[in-house]
Amino acid sequence: QWQLVESGGGLVQPGGSLRLSCATSGFTLDWYAIGWFRQAPGKEREGVSCISRNGDQNYADSVKGRFTPSRDKAANTVYLQMNNLQPEDTGIYYCAARSAAICSDSASTYGYWGQGTQVTVSS
Repeated sequence: QWQLVESGGGLVQPGGSLRLSCATSGFTLDWYAIGWFRQAPGKEREGVSCISRNGDQNYADSVKGRFTPSRDKAANTVYLQMNNLQPEDTGIYYCAARSAAICSDSASTYGYWGQGTQVTVSS
């Protein structure tokens, strides 16, 4: 059965860094785009970043220059490197798979989701 499992979240000081991992099972990364989303308490889920089967990358304006997605096809794993984290970045981060050649920031177009990992940025 296809699964996505996020890890790497935690508590970090403002200005710090984290690397999130999304381990996949049953997916061929050549066939799917993998998106990253986040949701803060009381707020709607928003797209953060995405990496396509070709390695093309998408970024939300709020994270450009700070967040970078990457992938390791051999390990069936996608990563999100997050630098210069700020309190506004706090939330639950999800990875999701979309059966398409290109990325999208629309959560409704992603059919498979991980369980989420908590990221808290606080002093």
